[in-house]
Amino acid sequence: MSDTSKAKTRQKAALNTPSTLGEKATRDLSGELNALLADVLALYLKTKNFHWHMSGPYFRDYHLLLDEQSDEIYATVDPIAERVRKIGGTTLRSLGHASRMKRLLDNDADFVTPDDMLAELREDNGSLIGYMRKTHELCDEYGDVATASLLENWIDEAERRVWFLFETSRRA
Repeated sequence: MSDTSKAKTRQKAALNTPSTLGEKATRDLSGELNALLADVLALYLKTKNFHWHMSGPYFRDYHLLLDEQSDEIYATVDPIAERVRKIGGTTLRSLGHASRMKRLLDNDADFVTPDDMLAELREDNGSLIGYMRKTHELCDEYGDVATASLLENWIDEAERRVWFLFETSRRA
């Protein structure tokens, strides 16, 4: 076999990592995790958007809060994608792919009040918690304890974000 033929064969090799979970579990879990990854990317960008466009008398506090939260959200991106690969799936390939899979809505408004920013992020984090719990249920169904364990920590982090956003937006 020529070097060119060998290279073409390698390029066509499947990306599927061997997994003991089974083909159906890999397909279903990869699909859920990719949707979750798309939502996390959308929430990260929205949180950064609001961080960049924050204004008003609580600017510094809100700006720092959203910066901290966006870093926490971003820290889940690679572990989610790598988990998809570890279980034998393939992951998102582009922003367009992520955009088609995400369930959270964008906010392209020219101006959003600080209170509306906090409320929207609180709702989106709450939705993300629901998606994570749904994915956890699927992990339980297929016996994927490793992904379930990761999700438990991410759910806790998202619940903390919801709590902070709620308390920050309350007026005494």
